[in-house]
Amino acid sequence: MKVSRKFSYLGLAFAGASAISNAQEKPNIIVILADDMGYSDLGCYGGEVETPNLDKLAEDGIRYRQFYNSARSCPSRAALMTGLYPHQAGMGWMAAANLQRPPYQGFLNNECVTIAEVLRTAGYKTYMSGKWHLSSDRQNEGAVMDNWPNQRGFDKFYGIVGGAANYFETVVNINNKRVETPKDGSFYFTHAISDNAINYIDKHNFSESPFFLYLAYNAPHWPLHALEKDIEKYVQRYKAGWDQLRAERFERQQKMGLFGSDAVLSPRDQAVEAWDKLTPEQQHEFTMRMAIYAAQIDAMDQGIGRLVEKLKEKGQSDNTIIMFMADNGACAEFISGGKRKAVDGKQDTYESYRINWANLSSTPYREYKHYTNEGGIASPLIVHYPAGIDKKLNRSFVNEYGHFTDIMATCVDLSGAEYPKNYKGHQITPMQGVSLVPNFKGGTTNRDITFWEHEANIAVRDGKWKIVSKTDEGTRYDESSVKLYDMEADPTEMTDLSGKFPERRARMYEWWKQWADRIGVTPMDTRGYGQRQQAYKRDDINGEFDDNFGDWNIVTKDGADVRFSIDTVNTISGRKTARIDIKKKGRKPNSSLMKWVFNTGKENAVATVSFKGRSDKTSTIFFRVEEAGNQAAKALDKEITLTKELQTFDFKDIPIPDKGRYQIVFYVGASGNTSWIDDVRLIVK
Repeated sequence: MKVSRKFSYLGLAFAGASAISNAQEKPNIIVILADDMGYSDLGCYGGEVETPNLDKLAEDGIRYRQFYNSARSCPSRAALMTGLYPHQAGMGWMAAANLQRPPYQGFLNNECVTIAEVLRTAGYKTYMSGKWHLSSDRQNEGAVMDNWPNQRGFDKFYGIVGGAANYFETVVNINNKRVETPKDGSFYFTHAISDNAINYIDKHNFSESPFFLYLAYNAPHWPLHALEKDIEKYVQRYKAGWDQLRAERFERQQKMGLFGSDAVLSPRDQAVEAWDKLTPEQQHEFTMRMAIYAAQIDAMDQGIGRLVEKLKEKGQSDNTIIMFMADNGACAEFISGGKRKAVDGKQDTYESYRINWANLSSTPYREYKHYTNEGGIASPLIVHYPAGIDKKLNRSFVNEYGHFTDIMATCVDLSGAEYPKNYKGHQITPMQGVSLVPNFKGGTTNRDITFWEHEANIAVRDGKWKIVSKTDEGTRYDESSVKLYDMEADPTEMTDLSGKFPERRARMYEWWKQWADRIGVTPMDTRGYGQRQQAYKRDDINGEFDDNFGDWNIVTKDGADVRFSIDTVNTISGRKTARIDIKKKGRKPNSSLMKWVFNTGKENAVATVSFKGRSDKTSTIFFRVEEAGNQAAKALDKEITLTKELQTFDFKDIPIPDKGRYQIVFYVGASGNTSWIDDVRLIVK
């Protein structure tokens, strides 16, 4: 029995002695993260996408056969940045909703620290370029910066705080300032991320300090946007189709030693039709989807190549550790938006490459992003560190499995930093990972048991053994779905051994339940992304404006001169109150308004709405509950008189007959007054 070590995650320290002595120079540390990239897309992991720069890093460094993320963007980024399981950092699900439980609050909590916060204490300058996705969507929209990169340890930041962006035209952060990108056709987001990272290195003073760079690409996450010259390289290549290319990838993986000769390629996903059954028109469309996706990875690799050249120019190549990985498995999500439905990679399209090609990207595994089968959680990990990796190990594979939580422990080990027990008055959860540094000399990390949960998809890895359960969206979690695999004999999870080793399965599942109970995992919520987001906006309205105007829609048009702002001085209920300064009304009754859109969730719903308000002089506003997009369909229409005296307005049992999107709306009153609105509450039954 190994029970005595099962829960060492409660206070696990990194393995091995510190990687540096006082006489040695602290290394620069670069962590590079790809977004929605499958396990086998890189050339050095069997793919046909041209990634010469990453392949060169692998040739002059080491690769991990089995390195694990947390199945989805936000949870993986939380594990990577904090060294904790996502739930321990507050990111058990996504940034789209606060599920009203601390492990699933949707933004980093105060009981965790980021790599940047820790390395700062060891004298590092800290830079980030790319995608953050560790503050809630509502906070981002309301410009609540508490959990933005600059507030979580980074000296400089360029990128997006949310989860996705148009690659040709978007709004980026330069530190805490929001800036629109150029609209003259010169901007491409992937290159901008690379350029800013390179600029940080170029201007860094190496005589004063080492640096930590978190280079978090948005590529190749949807939408399918790429430069034409890069797309053209791949069109002919992907006419071969996914069936032939899956077989070719797996053959290359076996030849390079990534998988043994006994490993089995998982069958083509049943949801994917055979390539030769498609019409010529379908084949052309899907060829273009994969060509654009490949071009997105290609552009990322180009930037990494320029980054490496800058390190060489600065004489820092040998003393810089570069770690490259991906935030989840291949993305099978069906995305289709934009002004045009053409698949050409232009900025007015918004497409994904679909399950069809995700099945290729997962080669040789089953499943995808969201799930805890290998296809959802297996990540490449390339480590390049000439001064720290034994040259005899170059081009070799590490056989031990690792996890994103190990990156924090590795950075602490390499930097000589001290992981804090307390930070800014908060007790910090002990890090859960182990340092990878022993692997750099051919040693072992002795990684302990590793756990997963995302959207009721669970897994446990203990040595060669793994249990895993897949739960489809909208279905009930079923304990009987837990399967057992021998990952040494069966790395693609083809043969369930539950019947042969029932005690092993039961024991590992009991460990998972104990872990889940200790850190607050609740795997029963299997609602889809949109359903959770809609329920959040209906059941947890930002009515006290804690997140400023996050999720509120503000409209001012038709010549109106109206300013909506957050007042932190003349407040009504809490720390913040919505303030409306009306200098001039617009030409139309609906020229200026503040509205909250919600989904009823059912037909014949009944709503109760209340709010508090006052004004510096007697004035009227119109308050309505109406169908979104159809102002004529009013469930409630009231003219409200605001005075200097604070009033509470309460409207109960408002019938809403139709299922769908409705909105509560404040239409502004007369010119020349200031009004305050607060404590807006909405209950829908």
